[in-house]
Amino acid sequence: MSPAAVHYLPIVTTLLALPFAVAIGRRFRRNPDRLHLLWWTIGVAAYGAGTLTESLTTLFGWQEPVFRLWYITGALMGGAPLAQGTVYLLLRRTTAHWLTAALVATIATASVAIWLSPIQFDLVESHRLSGKVFEWTWVRRFSPFINLYAVIFLIGGAIISAVRFSRMPDTRHRMWANVWIAAGAILPGIGGTATRFGYTEVLYVTELLGLLMMWRGYVISVRT
Repeated sequence: MSPAAVHYLPIVTTLLALPFAVAIGRRFRRNPDRLHLLWWTIGVAAYGAGTLTESLTTLFGWQEPVFRLWYITGALMGGAPLAQGTVYLLLRRTTAHWLTAALVATIATASVAIWLSPIQFDLVESHRLSGKVFEWTWVRRFSPFINLYAVIFLIGGAIISAVRFSRMPDTRHRMWANVWIAAGAILPGIGGTATRFGYTEVLYVTELLGLLMMWRGYVISVRT
C-alpha cells in the first residue's frame, strides 16, 4: 500500500510542534520555578516526537523501532505530560510530585513491555501504524488508563479554568484560551480511539488540528 496524501500530515504537525515546544521552553527558562511550563514543554516535544515517527513511516515505510517509539510517544505520552503540567498548575506542589512519580513509573513499566513484546509481522501494513501487531495484546491496556489521566487533568483542568476565568471580565481572554486548549486536547483523543479500530488516518488529521488549537490557546493565555 502506497501512502495517501493524509499520511503526510504528520510531517506538517512535527514541523509545527518544534517551534511550539521551543516557545514554551523559553518561558520556562525565564521562570524555572513554574514547573507546569517544563511539563508542557515535554508534552509538546513528545507530541512532536510521536508525529515524527508517523512521518518516518510515511517516508520510509514501517520499521519496528520506529513503530515501538510511536506507541510510546503517542499512545502513552501523547497527552500525559501536558496533563502533568496542569497538575502542577492547579494542585499543591507535594501532590503534584506524588502524581508525577506514579505517572512516570506507569509509563516506564508500559514502555518496557511495549519494547519487549513480540510483533505479529503478518499484520504489519507498510505505511499504517497500529497497535494490533503486538503479540502481547495486553500491552495495549496501559494506554486507556494513562489517557484517562490525561483527560481528567488536561481537558478537565482546562474546563475548570475556563469556568473560573469566565467570572472575571479582565481575564476573559484566559477563558477562551482554555476553551481552545480543551478542544485541542480532545481531538487527538478522538483520533487515538479511531486508531484502535484501524482508522489511523483519522489520528493524523486530529493531531494537526489539535496542535493548532492548543497553540492558539497558549498564545491567548500569555497575553498581558
